[in-house]
Amino acid sequence: MRGLERHERTLAVLLSALAGYVDSLGFLQLGGLFVSFMSGNSTRLAVGISHGDWKTVGTAGLILVVFVVGAMLGGLLGRDQGQKARSRILAVEAILLAAAAAAALTGHGWISVSLMVLAMGLENAVFLREGVVGVGLTYMTGALVKLGHSLARAVRGEDPMGFLPHLQLWFGLFAGAVLGAFAYRYLGLHALWLPAAVAALLSVVTRVRAA
Repeated sequence: MRGLERHERTLAVLLSALAGYVDSLGFLQLGGLFVSFMSGNSTRLAVGISHGDWKTVGTAGLILVVFVVGAMLGGLLGRDQGQKARSRILAVEAILLAAAAAAALTGHGWISVSLMVLAMGLENAVFLREGVVGVGLTYMTGALVKLGHSLARAVRGEDPMGFLPHLQLWFGLFAGAVLGAFAYRYLGLHALWLPAAVAALLSVVTRVRAA
């Protein structure tokens, strides 16, 4: 986050909020599994194996595979990096989320969830640097570790405000998750139309900046 320009930090926080929103919808739909937090799903997979809970094993395993496919797709779309690549990735994310919302309308819950997982895997390619993810947008463990290290530097009197970008990134995901939980209560997976629209808008704005 610290290496990003101001507008890029804003984009990162907005996308983190979008990821939190979508993950909250997926968590509630799946009853305790995630569409963006693969560490949690990996733990659920391991516990499911140890307990012989093969339904959880199958579900978590499938989600992990689909997420990796989404991340691979993001790597392919973002191969040339830059603003145009970001716009392209966000446009595909918007399409996937809109398709997920449409699938929910027709009662195809599993298709909807699979498209959500693809979109979340894809999103992490928005800030590729030399083919490597620069900012994790759908998971916060790294951001919280960096937050802790930044606080340590602040205590030592070094860069007293350096923790703020990491805190903002985490808070974006948290706030999005809260909003998603409330939206799911009233709309279920039909609440996916909002993040689809947000991703489409961010794609357009990013494309304009690239012009």
